[in-house]
Amino acid sequence: MKNLLLFLSLFSVLILSAQNTYLQCGHIVDIASGKTLSEKTIIVSGNRIERIADGYIKGAKTDSIIDLKNMTVLPGFIDMHVHIESESGPNSYLNRFTENEADIAFNSTVFAKRTLMAGFTTVRDLGGTGVNIALRNAVDNGLVPGPRIFTAGKSIATTGGHADPSNGMRKDLMGDPGPKEGVVNSPEDGKKAVRQRYKDGADVIKITATGGVLSVAKSGQNPQFTIEEIKAITETAKHYGMLTAAHAHGDEGMQRAILGGIKTIEHGTMMSDETMEMMIKYNAYLVPTITAGKQVAEKAKIEGYFPPVVAKKAAEIGPMIQDMFKRAYKKGVPIAFGTDAGVFPHGLNGKEFGYMVEVGMPVMEALKSATITGAELLGKSDELGQLKAGFLADIIAVEENPEENVATLENVVFVMKDGVVYQK
Repeated sequence: MKNLLLFLSLFSVLILSAQNTYLQCGHIVDIASGKTLSEKTIIVSGNRIERIADGYIKGAKTDSIIDLKNMTVLPGFIDMHVHIESESGPNSYLNRFTENEADIAFNSTVFAKRTLMAGFTTVRDLGGTGVNIALRNAVDNGLVPGPRIFTAGKSIATTGGHADPSNGMRKDLMGDPGPKEGVVNSPEDGKKAVRQRYKDGADVIKITATGGVLSVAKSGQNPQFTIEEIKAITETAKHYGMLTAAHAHGDEGMQRAILGGIKTIEHGTMMSDETMEMMIKYNAYLVPTITAGKQVAEKAKIEGYFPPVVAKKAAEIGPMIQDMFKRAYKKGVPIAFGTDAGVFPHGLNGKEFGYMVEVGMPVMEALKSATITGAELLGKSDELGQLKAGFLADIIAVEENPEENVATLENVVFVMKDGVVYQK
């Protein structure tokens, strides 16, 4: 009898744990077809979408019902360029000497939650101290609320180049960082740096193909890798199944990156028509980060916000990105959504949609760049980026139809990730 009671008790626990969630949706954006569908119910079982039914339906008494009848429902967004560990500010350069790894880790949990609450259920983190790898693991293990993270760990630079961690330090602190720290000066160094990133637990590889805005270095656009170095990095990354990205503002550095096999060009500020043609030919994707360009240009006007060498670059380079994006879109360059959040406050990622639409990209195409396209690049097109049976239950909702008011994407009111509701 005791064994029978124990069996019945365990059986009832299994039944209760198998309950489904029914999302009754007023409107669903089917991004693949470019259509908005009305009066549908998404049935979620565990962490996946079981099916999408016509009308508003209910399940068993044990099932959960969520009323989204007055909302527009979309797949969770994918931001292909964030820096989840940190946020730029007037103290950023001092923080390198005052913050411990534990400080960075605790701050990163705040930024991760903000990102998730903004409707971004997946992100590609393109460079930090390595805390980003631990944060990814904490999110995956359910210890911290945040987006699904694909991270580069520490990005790869050249000596003195953008992302050399010793830039701006006094000479006795500079040292001579090498591949382990993400600084390379030869094809062999490049191979070792990729393998070190793999050993550290990174998912993707990011190089800084040109100078950058926020580094304490003179040029924001000069090429900083040889094609041979880039090829060594991309070929090694391919062996380990890792997607590659290149920060690039200057045109020559972009061309070297494309010819070297890089898949995504980040920022692309000074991209020429010739380089755009190369992007199309080699099926390389632009990740524009318009929001970051606008934000740094504004902050450069505040005296003391940036060091003088940085403020000059921010004022020159920042305002150029949106116009470049307009030209690239009209040319037919493949585009993936990315913001560079961390250069500006996390959680404001949705502003990028408005900037893309402002210069001619239709809302539905902007949404596709932040869902289906990102999923394809991450190798997850069979489970991310769409509201579809069998896909992971990453589901968000906004109050209005984004095709009528794109700004509604900046105010996400419902967030489900992996079948768990984080905001409603």
